[in-house]
Amino acid sequence: MSPVVLAATPIGDVGDASARLRELLATADVVAAEDTRTVRDLARRLDLTITGRLVSHHEHNEAGRVAELLEVAGAGGTVAVVSDAGMPTVSDPGLVLVRAAVEAGVRVTALPGPSAVLTALALSGLPTDRFCFEGFVPRKAGPRAAALGALAHEPRTIVLFEAPHRLAATLAAAAQAFGADRPAAVCRELTKTHEEVVRAPLGELARWAVEHEPRGEIVLVVGGATDAPPALEDLVPEVLARTDAGERLKDAVAAVAEATGVAKRELYAAALAARGR
Repeated sequence: MSPVVLAATPIGDVGDASARLRELLATADVVAAEDTRTVRDLARRLDLTITGRLVSHHEHNEAGRVAELLEVAGAGGTVAVVSDAGMPTVSDPGLVLVRAAVEAGVRVTALPGPSAVLTALALSGLPTDRFCFEGFVPRKAGPRAAALGALAHEPRTIVLFEAPHRLAATLAAAAQAFGADRPAAVCRELTKTHEEVVRAPLGELARWAVEHEPRGEIVLVVGGATDAPPALEDLVPEVLARTDAGERLKDAVAAVAEATGVAKRELYAAALAARGR
């Protein structure tokens, strides 16, 4: 049984394609690509020929492709999975196939390579020892504010993807949620000709985005919070004081959680436990 290979492709400079990627694209029995036109262009620029069957494998047809791709691997064929740039499954198709392959006992391996997440993190100048990747934030203002608000007390460096036409709005929302002085970096067109990294507090970056209207592929890196949220046991007395004054427990928990950044569910459980003693 041959493996399903998750293969990282260049995020910009085609020279970043590894020798292993070149060999895989030239020899795989099936190449499952997020966009077949993109991988054909990559093969042309690498001066190689894809000899295997090239099939589309994107978010709209991924579930329907799984059985076909696993059948190829089960019969001894090599299946290469590629996205338009970077590593499959990271804000790109591939996770449905990986889960199905694991369940079916089909080996899954990776061909490592370029990563927009790690490249932006390294270039940001922000702490790299602990970080979290949050992908794309919601497009609409309300859910976006809620998502960023939930990260306000996250101590790790935060890495986000964003479309250029939404960057200014996201930076403004991030400045509101995290504070205008929170350090951040906008990393644009990484490894490409017009690569640009702008490092500044969120408030300044929000104004910069409005003035310059940056284009291209964008990764936003935000420094983690330095003020950790208070411990639950320190907040329970305030919740109980509110309920003693006549406020519903649910409402008291919601108000205190929103003001302090702690998880409502955990605070609610702690308050229930304390009230039952």
